[in-house]
Amino acid sequence: MTKHSLHQPFLFFSLATLLPLILTVHSQTSSSSDDSSDFIRASCGTTLYPDLCFSTLSNFSTSVHNDHALLARAAISVTLSKTLDLATYLANATTLPERHEDGAQPRAAAVFHDCFENLKDAVDEMRGSMKQMRDLVSTGSFESFRFQMSNVQTWLSAALTDEETCTDGFKDVHDEPRKDDVCARVDDVKKLTSNALALVNRCVDKARH
Repeated sequence: MTKHSLHQPFLFFSLATLLPLILTVHSQTSSSSDDSSDFIRASCGTTLYPDLCFSTLSNFSTSVHNDHALLARAAISVTLSKTLDLATYLANATTLPERHEDGAQPRAAAVFHDCFENLKDAVDEMRGSMKQMRDLVSTGSFESFRFQMSNVQTWLSAALTDEETCTDGFKDVHDEPRKDDVCARVDDVKKLTSNALALVNRCVDKARH
């Protein structure tokens, strides 16, 4: 498969996925915005990476309206966007010949391809999470709400596993100049996925009370 044939459909897929997920930002009073920022900061305090959580979600302070479900949805949307960026980067790497002029070895090429496939699976799982969050019905019983959210939790957990599998594959790869960069990028996505899952869990916990 050529670079053009692989990259172009994926780019189209990226745009088609992200356009419906953008949360529109509306202007609010300064006090309301400050309250929302405090809400986001407090919510992010329950994640493993609170500073990253707040820095990536603070721009949504005028969109989430102190709503735990909307904040979790925003976190998934941000994570999906970053994962798509990384998968697009890896789509280029998977088109390398068996031995490239920059020193890539056959083992490295295979690991890049496997990582790309794992990230594609993670993207599908995040899309499933986003669809469930958009279709979320909170007016029924808690059992119904909990079932819907359990789907989101399952998909995000699976996405996190796929991302970890991606980096695990690089452990036996040596003398590959892009290894550290790719692993660092995947680690960033893993942190975002972890935060999104934590915010989903918080949404469920808050719904119990």
